[in-house]
Amino acid sequence: MNHIFRTRTAASALALLAAVTSAQAQDKPESLDLGVFTFLSGPAAAYGMPGRQGAEIMIEKINADGGISGVPVTATYVDEAQGAEGVISEYRRMADGEADFMIAALSSGNCLALAPIADQLKMPTIGWNCDSHQLFKEPHDYYYRPNGNTIAEFMAYTLYFLEQNPDISRVAIINPDYSFGHDAAEIVKATLAAMKPDVEIVAELFPKLGSATYQTEISRLAATRPDVIFSNLWGGDLENFVRQAAPRGIFRQSQAVLALGETVLQRSDLPEGVVVGVLGDGWWRSPDAQSIGAASDFAAAYAAKFDEDPVFPAIKMANSLLVMKAGYEKAIADNDGAWPTEEQLIAALEGMTAQTLTGEMTFREDNDGVVDQVVGMTTIVEGIDYPVLGNMVRYDGATLLPPAGTDPIEWIGTLTPAFLSDLPKPGSYE
Repeated sequence: MNHIFRTRTAASALALLAAVTSAQAQDKPESLDLGVFTFLSGPAAAYGMPGRQGAEIMIEKINADGGISGVPVTATYVDEAQGAEGVISEYRRMADGEADFMIAALSSGNCLALAPIADQLKMPTIGWNCDSHQLFKEPHDYYYRPNGNTIAEFMAYTLYFLEQNPDISRVAIINPDYSFGHDAAEIVKATLAAMKPDVEIVAELFPKLGSATYQTEISRLAATRPDVIFSNLWGGDLENFVRQAAPRGIFRQSQAVLALGETVLQRSDLPEGVVVGVLGDGWWRSPDAQSIGAASDFAAAYAAKFDEDPVFPAIKMANSLLVMKAGYEKAIADNDGAWPTEEQLIAALEGMTAQTLTGEMTFREDNDGVVDQVVGMTTIVEGIDYPVLGNMVRYDGATLLPPAGTDPIEWIGTLTPAFLSDLPKPGSYE
C-alpha cells in the first residue's frame, strides 16, 4: 500500500469518524490551551525567540478579537534547547491533559521525532517551522506542516541566482554541519545539475553549529573565488559569518545567497545586492501581505512590544496560529456550531485552505503545506534604516513541490532548463 493511498484511506476514515461522532461534540472549553515548542535559550534562540514573540502577539490578537468561537487561547512555551529526549517527554506530559493542541516544533529533528508521537497520542499538532522534506516520507494523520519544505525553499534560491547570474560556472556552498545544511546542499546541487549541468561546485564547507570563527572557511572561499556563494547558515552563526566575511571582501568578490538572511538584516551590516529570502512567503512587507492588510498591524504591535520589526520566524509562527484558528473555525462550522472533537478538527484540516498574514496556504493530501516562495536582494529604501528585499520574485509554491509520494531529488532530476524559463523573473514581484 503506497503512501498516498494510506493517507487518503486514513483521511476518509477520519472524515467518516467525524460524521459518526458529530452528535458527540464536546462542551465548549473555558480556554484552548496550546503547547508551543521553540528554542528559548542557546544560540538557536536567535531564531526561536522571534517565534515565541510572534506567538505572543498573534495570541493577543486572537483573544482581543473574541478568541476562537468565544474561547480564549492560552500558551505554555517549551524550550527545545533541552534536547530531543526532554522535548519528547514534555510533549507527552502536556498531551496527557494539559494541552489541547500543539504548535511543535522549530528543530526539524524534533519535528521528525514528534510526528509519530502525535499520531500515537491522537494530538493535533502543527509543525510551525519544520522544514525537512523528510517529514512526510511516512504518513501522519495528526501532524500538519503549514510552511512548505526544503525542496521548494532551496530550489527557489537556486533558480533565482541562476536567473540573476546566467553565465556562472563556479558555485561554493557553506552550510551548517547537520541535516538541514546537508539537505540544502543536495537540493542546490540537484537543481544546478538539472538547470545548468556545466556549473562546477568548487567548495562544500560544513562548519559545526555554534562556530565562533569562520576565518578558515572564508579563506577557502577567497581562494577558490566562486561566482556564487550559497549558504543556509542561520541565527548567531549567520551573524558571525557576515561580520567576519564582510571586511574580507567576500560580498564584493562573489554573489552571496543567504537563504535565511532576512533574519539578520536589522543586526548585520549586509551590503546591497545579497540574495536573501524568508523560506516561504513570510515577509510582512510583501505586496501580498500589504494587500491582505493584517501584517502591518501585526508588525506594529510586535515593534511596540519588542522594539524591533518582526523577522520571518515570527511571521511563520503567526501564520501557523492563523492556520490553527482557521481549522477550528471550519470544524465548528462543519459541526453546526458546536465545539469539535479532536477527530472532527483533524477532518476539518484535511485539504484546508487558509489565508495567512502573507498569502494563502493549502494542505495537500499528505498534510504538507503549499505556500509560495518569495526571494529578493538586499536594497535600501527611503524611510527604513536597514536593508530590505528588492528585485523580488514570488514563485508559485505548488510549482516547486514534487508530487506527494515521489522521491524529491529524483523529481528535480526530471526537470529541464525549460522549467526555469517558464518561471516568473526577478523583479516581477514589486
